Formats: sequence, C-alpha cells, structure tokens
Amino acid sequence: MADETKKDVVAATETESEASAKVAKAAKKSPSKAKKTGPSAGSKVKKYFKDVKGETKKIVWPDAKTVFKSTGVVLLVVIICALIIWGIDTGLTAGVSGLKSLGQGTTEASQNVDGEEAEADGEDAEGEDAGENAEAEEASEKDTTEAPTGEEAEAADAQN
Repeated sequence: MADETKKDVVAATETESEASAKVAKAAKKSPSKAKKTGPSAGSKVKKYFKDVKGETKKIVWPDAKTVFKSTGVVLLVVIICALIIWGIDTGLTAGVSGLKSLGQGTTEASQNVDGEEAEADGEDAEGEDAGENAEAEEASEKDTTEAPTGEEAEAADAQN
C-alpha cells in the first residue's frame, strides 16, 4: 500500500513538472504585450473615411421619374390615412356629445320630478312671488342708520 502511494506521488510530480514546462514554452512563444504596437488612431480614422468613400460609390441612386412616383404613392397613402383618422375622430366626437346630451336630459328630468325647478314659474321654493322677494332684499340692503321714510315704513309693515 505504501508502494502505491509513492507511485501516485511520483506520477503527480511528473505531471506537474510537465505542465509547468508547457506553460514556460507558451510564455516564450507569445510576444509580450508591451512589444506589440498596432496602428495609430490617425491611421484608423483615415481608413474609416476611405471606407466610407468607397461605400458611397457603390450606392445606386434612383432616377427622377422613380423618385416622383414614390413620392406620389407616399402622399396618397398619407392622405388616405388622414381621412380615416378624421372620420374616426368625427364619429367618436358625435358619439360623446350624444351621450352628454342624453345624460343632461336625464338630469333635468330628475330635477323636475323633485320640484327643485319651481323658480322657472316665477315663484321661489316657499311659494312667494319673485317680485315681493326682490323688494324685501332691496330694503334689507339699505343702510340701517337712515330712518325709513313713511312709505318705506308702511311697505315694511305690510310685508311683516
């Protein structure tokens, strides 16, 4: 058993030495990063613009007739879409205003049932004439420091 353990240790040591030898070889073969220099930034920019110029030469521009046809098609589609949107908008606006008027008619009917719209007949909620109520408000708005004249005193007594 001890012999087997010694053999395993010897085999592991040999494997480690072989691995370290491979790493050392690889380090010798690859040049260091400090020695490696690439193209400068100026040459990269120059190459970029040279490539752009080459690509623009490959572009095939349409003739005037094709441009006018394409423009006409685009304008026609835009006008058709605008008309469709306008129609939908007009329909929805009419629908909403119809719902509003329907809702207002229901509100007015419920107020008339409750009897709250009695002022339209010339009487307030207590049944008094609107004209008499206005005279009483005018009398109360006058300055109280002034003594009422004879006619005003009689009118005030008649109301009470």
